[in-house]
Amino acid sequence: MNFPAEIQERFDRNELVAAIAQDATTGEVLMLAWMNQEALSLTLETQSVTYWSRSRNSLWVKGESSGHHQKLVSLSYDCDGDALLLKVQQTGAACHTGAQTCFHRELSS
Repeated sequence: MNFPAEIQERFDRNELVAAIAQDATTGEVLMLAWMNQEALSLTLETQSVTYWSRSRNSLWVKGESSGHHQKLVSLSYDCDGDALLLKVQQTGAACHTGAQTCFHRELSS
């Protein structure tokens, strides 16, 4: 698959790209994960969001074991090509803790 030059440069250096999942309906930021070229290709092909797990060193389809799937609605990338914004339809909680979003712990207000 051909990706924009900014993103392809990251993949050519074997770098991961930050992937921010946002609820397509509410706009709530759900989580941050990582994608490599294969994860991005699979996500675009299947519309089921696939990430790269740095701890397991392998691909993982969001919701494969939990049932809390993410269906891709749209995908865009930032001006540097080092971050993706995935607008998704979230089924169930996005966070592995059971919270709707991974950003549920406030540091400052």
